[in-house]
Amino acid sequence: MEATLSAGTARVGQSSTNTAPHPTSLELPGMFEGALRDFFDSRRELVSNIGGGYEKAVSTLEAFVLRGGKRVRPSFAWTGWLGAGGDPNGSDAEAVIRACAALELVQACALVHDDIIDASTTRRGFPTVHVEFEDQHRGEEWSGDSAHFGEAVAILLGDLALAWADDMIRESGISPDAAARVSPVWSAMRTEVLGGQFLDISNEARGDETVEAAMRVNRYKTAAYTIERPLHLGAALFGADAELIDAYRTFGTDIGIAFQLRDDLLGVFGDPSVTGKPSGDDLIAGKRTVLFAMALARADAADPAAAELLRNGIGTQLTDNEVDTLRQVITDLGAVTDVETQIDTLVEAAANALDSSTATTESKARLTDMAIAATKRSY
Repeated sequence: MEATLSAGTARVGQSSTNTAPHPTSLELPGMFEGALRDFFDSRRELVSNIGGGYEKAVSTLEAFVLRGGKRVRPSFAWTGWLGAGGDPNGSDAEAVIRACAALELVQACALVHDDIIDASTTRRGFPTVHVEFEDQHRGEEWSGDSAHFGEAVAILLGDLALAWADDMIRESGISPDAAARVSPVWSAMRTEVLGGQFLDISNEARGDETVEAAMRVNRYKTAAYTIERPLHLGAALFGADAELIDAYRTFGTDIGIAFQLRDDLLGVFGDPSVTGKPSGDDLIAGKRTVLFAMALARADAADPAAAELLRNGIGTQLTDNEVDTLRQVITDLGAVTDVETQIDTLVEAAANALDSSTATTESKARLTDMAIAATKRSY
């Protein structure tokens, strides 16, 4: 599988008909961040006029958006546009960069709200937004409950990020025809990611422990808006045909699910210095991931004691030793191997869909590299 993907990892060349440089994968994050900075700058006067501490709150959102991240979603959208025939040196390239960068504001909304739902205390090595405002409330000795204040402000800032994502793509400068093509894709993406979040909390509340339920969450909470819809968005920006869009969506779904499966592994086995999250965070947060569901299914079939240990441990304040014990149980049951095998299968299927598509050779190479980067992260 990896050999198949590696065949397309040659450096992307420059356009033979243009002298301006082709943005590299290292330059793209900076270009997206520049577009985001410009957008935040465009809102400063409006925010400042509101007063009452709102400007400081919004600056926290800005810092959260610009603090880090690999800009995965806009990078896939941009590469989807290139693969459909977009010219990186053309007159509409800057507008496309801005439209793609708007995806980072959707991501910000999802992360801020997700951290509240999961009661997470850190994100990328910093306090989560709701914790930051909880600490501010407590430090200022304001009236009311500090935790409630922190969550309320974070909900509002997450909402603002989603609203501004709509503003940013609308004001990006893309043509009216491109905007019309993008609109249904954008709407579907927002609905899917919120639906995936609902499925996640609903499964946990109902105690749905099946692999199928966990995989459905991965499909809509992560895959749809991480890779599938960004690629679809890029194709729509150019005006690609249905055949390429279908290939992109197949590739994006498979790689997006594989991406989340890798994240599931990182959430249990990841190094906190790399992930920015506490050790074993998914176990403590009670996330019913595919990894956990596979382990539980194996335990139910062959090891009732292990099944009881998993059910009693998930979603509790585990000590480091207890986290290590659950990790060992999950590994011994073969769930880690099962997930790694599933990742390999998905990546191979995605490679086949991409290889047979009409995307440009250069974009296939880029997408191949991006797929490897997304699914081969170590823990």
